Amino acid sequence: MKKAERFDSKEAFVLHSYPFRETSLIVEAFSLDLGRVALVARGARRPASSFRGLLLPFQPLLLSWYGKSELRTLHRAEWQGGHPRLAGMALICGLYLNELLMRLLPRDDAHEGLFVNYRETLQAMGRDADLQGILRRFEVDLLKEMGYAPILDADVRGKPIEPERVYTYELERGPVPDEGATPNSVRLTGKTLLDMACGNYADAATQQQSKALMRMLINHHLGAQPLHTRRLLQDLQKL
Repeated sequence: MKKAERFDSKEAFVLHSYPFRETSLIVEAFSLDLGRVALVARGARRPASSFRGLLLPFQPLLLSWYGKSELRTLHRAEWQGGHPRLAGMALICGLYLNELLMRLLPRDDAHEGLFVNYRETLQAMGRDADLQGILRRFEVDLLKEMGYAPILDADVRGKPIEPERVYTYELERGPVPDEGATPNSVRLTGKTLLDMACGNYADAATQQQSKALMRMLINHHLGAQPLHTRRLLQDLQKL
């Protein structure tokens, strides 16, 4: 029989939570050491619970839990502070990041570098208006962590990307010298690819083309089910 494991004071963020039974919560957390974990916070919805007001997204926490199944028991949460609160469009972008991690990361698979990047991305979104660049950099890093890094510095023949040339980025292949639009592809300039390679999203064309490319790549890994936060953004833009 598998022995119950205990983990104490692990750095983590809450990605999502939902009611469980009469007074408890199921918490999906992203931790530094153990990746995405599912925890039951028993009695968390009671007015006198020690968890009250703590298990919120975007706040750095130290979580302690135990158990031997996929759903463990949370027994302590401590707020660490130091992060700006997200509001407005930054809040929606934060929810988008959380949904990406929920959909794309398997449970119990540590990604320490991605955790650090996520923490820094939340800090940047709380103080910086360049949300487009912040999101694109995180998306690229997420795909790298999953082993699906986009090819940005060479075409399918192995030749260096030329900034003035137009390319067609094809799924499962990468940049192809442009021969016209094809299904499952995005047309973009070499400059955009090189800008993305160095994390520079200042140029308006780079912003537009990189967004189309990352949407195609992420949709490919998500499958048929669309992201709820993306639909929310689309609805807000229609208002």
